[in-house]
Amino acid sequence: MRFRHPDGSTVHLAYCTNVHPAETLDGVIAQLRDHCEPVRRRLGRDRLGIGLWLAKDAARALVADPAALRGLRTELDRRGLEVVTLNGFPYEGFGAAEVKYRVYKPDWADEERLTHTVDLARLLGALLPADATEGTVSTLPLAWRTAQQPDRAERARRHLRTLAERLDTLETVTGRSIRVGLEPEPGCVVETTGDAVGPLTDIARTDRVGLCLDTCHLATSFEQPDAALDALAAADVPVVKAQLSAALHAEHPGLPEVRAALGAFDEPRFLHQTRARADGTLHAVDDLGAALAADGHALPRDVPWRAHFHVPLHAAPAAPLTSTLDVLKDTLTRLVGGACPLTRHLEVETYTWQALPPELRPRGSRQLAEGIAAELALARDLLTDLGLKELP
Repeated sequence: MRFRHPDGSTVHLAYCTNVHPAETLDGVIAQLRDHCEPVRRRLGRDRLGIGLWLAKDAARALVADPAALRGLRTELDRRGLEVVTLNGFPYEGFGAAEVKYRVYKPDWADEERLTHTVDLARLLGALLPADATEGTVSTLPLAWRTAQQPDRAERARRHLRTLAERLDTLETVTGRSIRVGLEPEPGCVVETTGDAVGPLTDIARTDRVGLCLDTCHLATSFEQPDAALDALAAADVPVVKAQLSAALHAEHPGLPEVRAALGAFDEPRFLHQTRARADGTLHAVDDLGAALAADGHALPRDVPWRAHFHVPLHAAPAAPLTSTLDVLKDTLTRLVGGACPLTRHLEVETYTWQALPPELRPRGSRQLAEGIAAELALARDLLTDLGLKELP
């Protein structure tokens, strides 16, 4: 979906396909047919943006076979879909029964992460619509915090500098600018926007490598959107892409009924880092189950908790829980509500539909398409309320 900002620039809105796990190229083609096109039709659009997730095997197949890459581009066009952004955070196995800490491997100290991200940038250059000259790729925020020893930290910085150089070369050769954004996430080396400033200003070309701002992660860490974006602007760190998502919020986690409601979201597939802020200190545990453990007080119970669980934008959890949709709205206002947009690539990323409590999960692909379309409709309305005009 495209929108015209009052300054005349185009803002793109997509939804991320990591909600439809596919490790192979055949799986990617199938999800375009079975999921992405039905979402487009539900929205009554001739064209729909998708934030494509290409796992390692699918990406390698496309790099190795130019005909397969042309075939994917043809399939996108045929189904009324366009791609200006890729999700390069998960490397493989995102559809596994247990993902948890595995999603952070390989990290930026590993050569495989550099190779994969450069491959994604090259593929995106070939997949961009004919009238688009800029693409973005989101990636993990260096590493999970316990994996970043000094020697690995230096390798990660070196790989990011190499990435920036290769992105420069790519634009010289193709005329298309691809930028990569580190995506701060709780528990990682770059957990907050503030953590991103040092590594990103250490890279020679920060206009190539910037930040992907995920509003669920921002909220989980209790960051204030205005303060976070002011600090990024002061450090000249660009927001190359934003992911529109909402975290799980519990206002009174000390109450038994609230803890019982939170327990329904404690599931075995994804990591749900949980945070509480008390007296200016951010208290942290790696997963929701650990926060709820009955044998101790991992987090203070007299202040609100937030958990890294991407809940559907249009459907906040039932009381006594809610979501951080207000943080998303405040962030979006700053990102695109001013005289000029701070980013032109927006992506709805609710990959946890099948991890919701059983009674909230979609029953089949039809209900899933309805839910994704409802999220995109909400995001569309937020954008038009900010003065952007939806384009055909």
